[in-house]
Amino acid sequence: MAFCSYTFQVNCSYQRPSIPSKVQDLKVSISSALNPLSRDLLHFPIVAADIPKAIKETSFKLLDAFVDLVFEFVDQPLLPSQSNFAPVEENGEAVLVTTAEGKIPDDFPEGVYIRNGSNPLFGGLKSTKSIFGKSSHVWIEGEGMLHALYFTKEKGRGTWNIFYNNKHVRTDTFKMEKDRKKPGFLPAIEGDSSAILVAYILNGLRFGMENKYLSNTNIFEHSKKYYSIAENHMPQEIDISSLETLGNWNIDGAWDRPFTSHPKKAPGSGELVIMGIYPRKPYFELGVISADGKKMVHKVDLKFNRCSLCHEIGVTKKYNVIMDFPLTIDINRLFRGDSLIKYDKDGYARIGVMPRYGDANSVKWFEVQPCCVLHLINCFEDNDEVVVRACRAHESVLPRQQSFKSSKEISSIENNNESSEEPFFVHVCEWRLNMRTGEVKEKIATTEFSMEFPMINEKFVGLRNKFGYLQVVDLEACSISEGLAKYGGLAKLHFQEYEELVEVEYHMFPKGTFCSGATFVPKTQGTDENDGWVVTFTHNESTNVSQIQVPKGLSESFLLIQCLTEISR
Repeated sequence: MAFCSYTFQVNCSYQRPSIPSKVQDLKVSISSALNPLSRDLLHFPIVAADIPKAIKETSFKLLDAFVDLVFEFVDQPLLPSQSNFAPVEENGEAVLVTTAEGKIPDDFPEGVYIRNGSNPLFGGLKSTKSIFGKSSHVWIEGEGMLHALYFTKEKGRGTWNIFYNNKHVRTDTFKMEKDRKKPGFLPAIEGDSSAILVAYILNGLRFGMENKYLSNTNIFEHSKKYYSIAENHMPQEIDISSLETLGNWNIDGAWDRPFTSHPKKAPGSGELVIMGIYPRKPYFELGVISADGKKMVHKVDLKFNRCSLCHEIGVTKKYNVIMDFPLTIDINRLFRGDSLIKYDKDGYARIGVMPRYGDANSVKWFEVQPCCVLHLINCFEDNDEVVVRACRAHESVLPRQQSFKSSKEISSIENNNESSEEPFFVHVCEWRLNMRTGEVKEKIATTEFSMEFPMINEKFVGLRNKFGYLQVVDLEACSISEGLAKYGGLAKLHFQEYEELVEVEYHMFPKGTFCSGATFVPKTQGTDENDGWVVTFTHNESTNVSQIQVPKGLSESFLLIQCLTEISR
């Protein structure tokens, strides 16, 4: 479907904003960066608290001198087509967005739209060279930076003011490296297996942890508090007015392990369902946090026999939905010269349905075809069935984005009667899991484009819903940028009850324009699930022009925000 749109040119000037102390949050916090990788993979009792401080300091200095002598930190180069992934500096002050052509809808709610993403310190992502080999940070690593747009109306006039600000999330390791004024942590995800092993050991001995706490994947709200998160560590509470980091949230000491980037509020109760994975037992633990955020009301080890790189958990009215797919983290592979993170095409895949406060024995498991699922669209109950909708690919793009085939290459393959199934093409998929009979029904949507990073109206999380919104992969742009993910448009899914799973409508951006961090903002007085807008940052790499677009159609379903070149990076 074609869209017409109004386009706003914006200029920006520095001005300290007058932002209300209490703004109606838009509950918008999807990150363009996906970070399910960096984890505390080993435990080093050598750095126990009872070692005298002087010995610790001397040992640290000796180990630091060894790292400086043996390891060389090297900036990883960025291609011209990868400029949108370059880091930016903190603003220091909010920026007033001015000179807009067009009009923000009158019923658009006041509030703040915050996007979280990777923004590495010290010039960019690093690689290291040493006698042990090479290791490098991967595209999803880099310290978290919050990018916020504040929408406020002048009282009595109805005039909109829009401000932009950005700020790094001050995790413990961010402050540690900032104080050092140089890189400290050795990359420990991708590279030669011997170099990765040594990196884990040295990071653990020097810092007491094996990877940085990145906090670069998502922003979520619970009990009117806001948290930044990447799932290798606990969340950091954020003041959304100032973007200041207020400290770690460990639920009064009840949670001491990684914390999912995509927790879910349980329908009805408002409790927060979380999970955390770890590459040594217990591999997978699930928790339920009270609606007021003050205590952990349920915590259980699900007795996994492997560390599945599970990025998301689902909820329905009664159940938790658990994904156990064959993308795994295994330290033992490093000793065999293999990858730390690997997708096993022949491994098993299963979906678990568990009562809200159940245990490992109460999970009903459903075997499904092996595939890779990182993001769920939604889950809900339908009579005897639990319906799971997700973004599904045959293989995984992790730990490094693979070489995508462009649409022209796929077309050429089809014309030569070869298999046209791109392993990393992400399809919309639905599983219907019958709790009474154990039957599994799988349906995959045939769509023109690969799509990821789904969002829905958050009021329908865990309930039957009709609509979903996704970012559309630009395969040509991904191919040119050597696999780094670029999203050239948005898709609206209308789920069907008949043979076809979805009807799809697209809004494609101009050539060279890409989005990140899209989310759905419902109308305050909306009466239908679809009443609202999709908000996202975009960036035109060809012209370096910043825009705000408000496309017509879909009952004003899309409001596309772009303000300043750097906020989309």
